[in-house]
Amino acid sequence: MNFEILIPITLFICIVYAIKVVVDARARQHMVNAGGSTELVNSVLRDEELRRRHSSLRWGIVLLSVGLGFGLIQWFGWQEVTPGLIAVLAGATGVGNLVFFAISRRIG
Repeated sequence: MNFEILIPITLFICIVYAIKVVVDARARQHMVNAGGSTELVNSVLRDEELRRRHSSLRWGIVLLSVGLGFGLIQWFGWQEVTPGLIAVLAGATGVGNLVFFAISRRIG
């Protein structure tokens, strides 16, 4: 694997994520300092926490389903990349997203 390509991409992703975190923190700080009502601030923070939980749930379900897709590929002994193999992984990702949608509808 070419680590010469992977390192700058990873660095770029880390910089973008750090900027996002700083901008989000500044927006929350500005909202609190602007004298917004405590109900509004609590509502926004609760919504953000719920969004974070749903994001964790979504990624957990999707990664679990992709892992099951890779397990099926290994179990069937497929060695070459074929359209069928890609379809199994895409289908596993789709099933994971649908399962997340069903679970989030029941929770919410």
